Amino acid sequence: MIATPVSAAPELSPADFRQIAALVRGVAGINLQPGKEGLVRARLSRRLRALGLDGFPAYLARLRADPGDAELRAMVDALTTNKTSFFREARHFDHLATSVLPVLAVAGRAPCLWSAGCSTGEEPYTLAMVLRDTLPEPLLGLARILATDISARVLDHAAAARYAPDAVADVPETLRRRHLVCEADGHWRVAPELRRLVHLARLNLVGEWPMRGPFDAIFCRNVMIYFDRPTQARLVARFRALLAPGGHLYLGHAESLTGLAPGFAYVQPAVYRRTD
Repeated sequence: MIATPVSAAPELSPADFRQIAALVRGVAGINLQPGKEGLVRARLSRRLRALGLDGFPAYLARLRADPGDAELRAMVDALTTNKTSFFREARHFDHLATSVLPVLAVAGRAPCLWSAGCSTGEEPYTLAMVLRDTLPEPLLGLARILATDISARVLDHAAAARYAPDAVADVPETLRRRHLVCEADGHWRVAPELRRLVHLARLNLVGEWPMRGPFDAIFCRNVMIYFDRPTQARLVARFRALLAPGGHLYLGHAESLTGLAPGFAYVQPAVYRRTD
């Protein structure tokens, strides 16, 4: 029996790549630099197959003719990397639990947190675990976590709040038993009391922001690495405007505010405090 050959991905010309990069940058601020041609070709070939198109020129024509921008959003979704995990960069959550939440509790303030670029939900649900294990009940009932992402696909996953066994491997056993529910097939679902703390919403970080804050902490980790420096500077300035005085901004460890934006004091690696 002769196996049916798998069709090769269509060729991506330099001109096609430049047009796609310009579209992605214009829509989402993502800076696709030369060298990313292979990633673009591999990921968008799936969109071409789904649409029955035979090449990238036809795909670009489809994007230009799309009146509702649905395919433009699908393209950005396909090109977005959504790597995350529970308790990723755990020292950030330790800092929140020991240095931020106790101060708010003493002041009688319920925390308002933002997970910007929440992906499939592990980060905001980790934040919810920290809140439940740190705050007294009256404040816990008023606490809120906003979780946003540009990808509708990953937000659907986050809304389902259901994770495979390997996805919860980094959750300590005591926390897993307290905050997650093991289902018959071995998957784990986030407990309802945690899900109630998290509000999920689609948001383009370089677009309009409907929320007004103030936030006591913003987690935007491993997102700014996809933006150029001017876009990073604008984003950080917008974060600062929404942070409460003394509020904290948590970045990924490959990211830094050095030479990027005034109005922040370094606290520890990838953690900054708003100054006034």
